[in-house]
Amino acid sequence: MAQGGDWQQDVLRQLGQHNAADEAAKPAPESTEPTARPRLMHPAPEPPADAGPAASPGFPQHAAPAPQSEPAVRSPRDPRLPLQTPESVPTVDPRLAHALGRPQHGDSVTRRTGRTLRKLTTSATQDVAEETRIARELQQPVTTGRVIAVTSIRGGVGKSTVSALLGRTFNHYRHDPVLTLEADAALGTLPVRMGAESVRWSCADLAQILTPAMQLTDVTGYLVPVADGGWLLPASQGRVGAPMDVRTYRTVTLALRRYFAVTVVDCETLPGDVARTAMDTAHARVVVAPMTAEGVNGTRQVLDWLAQLPHSALAGTVVALSASSPDTTLDEKTATAHLRETGVSVVPLPYDRHLAQGGPIHTAMLGRATRDAAVRLAAEAMHRAVRTR
Repeated sequence: MAQGGDWQQDVLRQLGQHNAADEAAKPAPESTEPTARPRLMHPAPEPPADAGPAASPGFPQHAAPAPQSEPAVRSPRDPRLPLQTPESVPTVDPRLAHALGRPQHGDSVTRRTGRTLRKLTTSATQDVAEETRIARELQQPVTTGRVIAVTSIRGGVGKSTVSALLGRTFNHYRHDPVLTLEADAALGTLPVRMGAESVRWSCADLAQILTPAMQLTDVTGYLVPVADGGWLLPASQGRVGAPMDVRTYRTVTLALRRYFAVTVVDCETLPGDVARTAMDTAHARVVVAPMTAEGVNGTRQVLDWLAQLPHSALAGTVVALSASSPDTTLDEKTATAHLRETGVSVVPLPYDRHLAQGGPIHTAMLGRATRDAAVRLAAEAMHRAVRTR
């Protein structure tokens, strides 16, 4: 990667030239009406005047992802060779899609009504100050792409859900490109949680064609644009097959860091090779721990392992303590204190009916406590990612 600011100017200049050429060549679209962008999480408060620019200077500014374009028919590495374009595959079998049912709100009607009444009788000054502080953390400018790896000690504890929440939060608060990348084995759930209707190109496909000469608009043609903003790169097409290997992971993440200010990686569970590599090389790490005695105990062992890594990986780690049931009996304060003994920050993620339902995540339907926790978790992870040089 080039040092200094030259590569940043190259990306901006190439992007402008590419967009101008495309506008001149393509026919007029059927409709020029822009698509409204849904509100995500909490409205991002305006930082004070002395907070500096919210956007990162080294990346193009994007309010929403461009529609996914059809990739070139020739291989970027060798234009003489035809490019084998994979077929688009739905993330959920159409015969099963109707069974997802109607999305359920994370908070009950009673809880939502009570919160509204409390707002009418209490001062919002403290809440605004806290939201402004968190917005500053999330909007910190970066000069090189930051990678945040998410993993857990076992499957089924909400790892992909946390990855999706982080990806959506960063895209809401930031104005530069954000990528959510799946580095899990086949049949991962991240595309479904991100609301992707179909997937085509996988990490393994992209690893074979990435070249330094590719521009941002070339790369995004192989990605899945997420409806709420940002881009998604799945690990597979949802079929049983060979899982991602370390070489593919390194190739893709090192190449894509040039184009995206923040990349959230949904890793396989520990102690898989890709997960260990991701945890060792990421700028920040989020370990999802189930709120059970055995889950907290196993996560503590992972934290002790991170403390032994040569470059102090523990300082860049945050634990998401996730409750998968409304009837959790483990004392949250005791579990949090046990994990914090290692020096990490712990953010409890409460049980949420909308998340427990499965299927695509609709951020407007998340419970208030869940949205607060997701934003705090993203801010903690971003703070550590920026501190890592």
